[in-house]
Amino acid sequence: MKHLSIKHFLTLLGFISLASYAQETQEAPESFSFSLEEAIRYGLEHNVEAANAQRDIAISLKQKWEIIAQGLPQISGAVDYQNYIKQPVQLLPAEITGGEPGTFIPVTFGTQQSMNATATWNQIIFDGSYLVGIQSAKTLLQITENAKTKTDQEVKKGIINAYGNVLLAEENVAILKKNVESVQKTFDETKLTFENGLAEEEDVEQLEITLLTLKNNLNRSSRMADIAYEMLNITLGLPVETNITLTEELEALAMQYFDLSILQKNIAVEENIDFRIAKNTAESAEIEVKLEQAKALPSLTGYVNYGYQGFSQEFTFLNDNQEYFDQSILGISLNIPIFSSGMRSARTQQKKIALEQALADLDYTKNEVKQQINSAKTEYEYSLDNYSVQKKNLALAERIENKNKTKFEEGVASSFELSEAQRQLYTAQQDYLQSMLNVITTKVELENLLDTTKYEEKE
Repeated sequence: MKHLSIKHFLTLLGFISLASYAQETQEAPESFSFSLEEAIRYGLEHNVEAANAQRDIAISLKQKWEIIAQGLPQISGAVDYQNYIKQPVQLLPAEITGGEPGTFIPVTFGTQQSMNATATWNQIIFDGSYLVGIQSAKTLLQITENAKTKTDQEVKKGIINAYGNVLLAEENVAILKKNVESVQKTFDETKLTFENGLAEEEDVEQLEITLLTLKNNLNRSSRMADIAYEMLNITLGLPVETNITLTEELEALAMQYFDLSILQKNIAVEENIDFRIAKNTAESAEIEVKLEQAKALPSLTGYVNYGYQGFSQEFTFLNDNQEYFDQSILGISLNIPIFSSGMRSARTQQKKIALEQALADLDYTKNEVKQQINSAKTEYEYSLDNYSVQKKNLALAERIENKNKTKFEEGVASSFELSEAQRQLYTAQQDYLQSMLNVITTKVELENLLDTTKYEEKE
């Protein structure tokens, strides 16, 4: 029995271990690995704003059919059942039944219960508002499609910026770790020299200040890197705790975005997405003017009604022998607006003023887009020049720091001079990293302004 109990215990322990392993496997967070292009493709499919913009198009398609369907035949049905718990009484002159003149007798008409079923066909024959509505449905769809294109551009820009910020944070952490190791080594050596009476205490203290500052910056940069990853996850449409690995390097990515030919590229302003959206706004304002004008036109509708009625003192309407009486109506309704005390005119004038505003905004947008393109080209060109300058500055700062470090170790330079050279190096490192990111972000901004992509419905 003792051997059997141990066997059962081991078996149970094995099941518990397997269950724990299965639970850990199930709860392990999903991991992803992205190049920049892979991140863009994934984000355009899973980003919340991009997905909602696609849903807006689906809504617009349904709204378009809703507007069209208003002019198509509409059929409705109704069934009414009535049971007079207390039938209404009518008074009739008593003399018709031989009674005294001037007196009345109470009588009830009809049966206690009745049922009425009807079906009605309604059809718009002419309605100016409906014709304008058909035109507005097309414009509404264009608005949501252009909004989707704009959203995709912004999502793409957000992904690239977030991706670049992660690479920047990682590079910054790596550089700071290298700086900490270098200063730590110099600090340890100087401290040992001071303890042997061959260095000044000020040299040790100056290096300690630099070391503590670097460690503090490293800790902060590590936390900022975590935040950068979380922001990238949100932009991609992933949970913030998702583990992702980036396969690009900041410098290599900056070189991919180093493209002088884009500075020579020009497009018609009318192809810019911001101009197209402003044009949609003007078109919508024009349609609203037409809609108000159409409300002054006559409207003609027709309908056909068919039904039947049944009457009974008891509920016998489901019996085969229940008698029903048919009824049918054919009708045409003509509605002619005649006088509205200036209300329609006031509404039309409001819409015309709104149209003038939209056209003014369209002209402004046209000039604004031209200025934005020129400004973006200037910013991108500057970022390319600045990248080259900062790369040279970094090389110079590294040489100056190395020289001062050698002089300090040889006792020729002071700790203050070394500290100044180190601060100059650290600033050059940060400026160089930022210059690479600026090359990427300024090109994306320019590409969006020059982008002429139009929405294409996916299968």
